[in-house]
Amino acid sequence: MTYADLAAGFVVGAAAIAIVATIRRRLSARWWLTTGLTISVLVLLTIVFDSLMIIADLFRFDADSLVGVRLWRAPIEDLAWPVAAGLLLPALRELLAPDRDPAEPGR
Repeated sequence: MTYADLAAGFVVGAAAIAIVATIRRRLSARWWLTTGLTISVLVLLTIVFDSLMIIADLFRFDADSLVGVRLWRAPIEDLAWPVAAGLLLPALRELLAPDRDPAEPGR
């Protein structure tokens, strides 16, 4: 199993939970825009700090388990984790929150 296979499983699972949250909670485009912006910031921070840690030689990856595409020094597979977290955590918050008052505007 490669890093990409493992990461893809997490992203697919997080996306499925986000879709369920969207349907069950009737989440608006505003929620998705905010979630997308959050994911973008997390991905950018991951690229920067992953690259700095690799430059500092804090860790190494098995080259045979990588796809080979890198952004600066960060392998593309590492970007799946902020994407999964950015989808999963807000979706779980919506799913686990108590029901809203029907008179309250949608999120």
